[in-house]
Amino acid sequence: MSRYLLGIDNGGTVSKAALFTLDGNEVATAGRKIATLEPKPGHAERDADGLWRSTAEAIREVLAKSGVNPCDILCVACAGHGNGLYLIGDDGRPVRNGIYSTDSRALDYVARWRAAGVGERALPKTAQCLWPGQPNALLAWLRDHEPEILARARWALMCKDYIRFRLTSEVCAELTDMSGTSLMNVVTAGYDDSVLELFGIADMKRLLPPLVKSADLCGKVTAQAAAETGLAAGTPVAGGLFDIDACGLAAGMVDERLMTLVAGTWGCNLYVAREPLIDKDLFMTSCYAISGWHLMLEGSPTSAGNLEWFIAEFLGDGTGKLPAQGRSVYDLCTELVASADARDSRLVFLPFLYGSNAHTAAKSCLIGLEGRHNRAHVLRAVYEGIVFAHHWHVRRLLQFRPPPDAIRFTGGAARSNLWVQMFADCFQIPVEIPAGTELGALGAAIAAAVACGCHADYPQAVKAMTRVARRQAPDPTMKDLYAAKYARYLEVIHALENVWGKW
Repeated sequence: MSRYLLGIDNGGTVSKAALFTLDGNEVATAGRKIATLEPKPGHAERDADGLWRSTAEAIREVLAKSGVNPCDILCVACAGHGNGLYLIGDDGRPVRNGIYSTDSRALDYVARWRAAGVGERALPKTAQCLWPGQPNALLAWLRDHEPEILARARWALMCKDYIRFRLTSEVCAELTDMSGTSLMNVVTAGYDDSVLELFGIADMKRLLPPLVKSADLCGKVTAQAAAETGLAAGTPVAGGLFDIDACGLAAGMVDERLMTLVAGTWGCNLYVAREPLIDKDLFMTSCYAISGWHLMLEGSPTSAGNLEWFIAEFLGDGTGKLPAQGRSVYDLCTELVASADARDSRLVFLPFLYGSNAHTAAKSCLIGLEGRHNRAHVLRAVYEGIVFAHHWHVRRLLQFRPPPDAIRFTGGAARSNLWVQMFADCFQIPVEIPAGTELGALGAAIAAAVACGCHADYPQAVKAMTRVARRQAPDPTMKDLYAAKYARYLEVIHALENVWGKW
């Protein structure tokens, strides 16, 4: 009898579910778009009930596509975007919309904390910089602006912890996710009252759920969740993990040899090491899924979400297909970008539609347009701008470690050979593409495999369940060209600093 593992992944734009064999082969996948709500400028929210419905629908579709008996699924695990905030009450109902990690409503709180030196004092324990999409800042904002809603809240959850709660009715917070929130002590891997006191939110301790690890068993699918998803009631559910950890595992990252790049709404660039790196010039250090290891991250919401916006506004019909043609809009993008010579295109696109790694008030823009330019030139600039945003983060990481043997590339952009080659040529580091289409869900399934005893530990599970599909080496003849383009990109950012300061 065949047995299976189900991985669930809720990122910035899609709820995904994927079914895997015990050796990591993808059996079936499904996804549902998640609507982002913007009730006010700087607010990024999502209907928490709608998020659960989209997840349940994706699970039902996977089961229908695969024809697998739900009783043959050994374990389920969830991955999801980090930070943001999902609040539920004593009755298990959401007390308000979930808040996504690109939300910037709490920007003033972060600015005040920085000015008062709070970030510096917290850094030795939190191991990360401050930014407005983290729950420490969001809780402070809610206390002052929505006190009646906060009073109804019983638990503060991360995205995947909320989905796991809907599956099991059990409340817990998983370590990899919570260690990226500035709500706990990364060095001790536990809650720390002094951290909450530094941010003036000591009274929020009542909202923090018990901590579990990614491969802990954290309940079973309830009868109600079974009815909504098609899963078998009683199926074990693992703790799950932060989506960057999930992508790291799916990319085969179990030691220092590799780095991983995730190109989604957020552009995440990461590596792991046993010792936590605590430095004011590093975006974040968190606890990795492998016990005793830490994950060092440089990232910002400056990645492929910018391309998704361009496609939604200027190409296609919102379904990923071109109207009346039935062909993929992404294939059209590849053709257009390939038709614009990299040496001829001097346009600069700043991929700051959803946030920036350059200035807190920075906005996206396109610089250098002339009448001769067409949408192919603009698309190439979008592709290159996203590459350069990742390059900025990778260069920061390489301050702290030697260049890796290779960078493992995950996210939708990995499906474009042309775009991956641009990354390799800019970095001048080989780029490897892991096998599979849903790497976040695969990472979740790896956690499920360890939780239910299919594999003894993460290194064994990663060895059994992951593979490299292809490797793209950098073209040394493109090194100087991309170095010049990147320098121009930085010049534009620098030139606009005074403009953003007055925005």
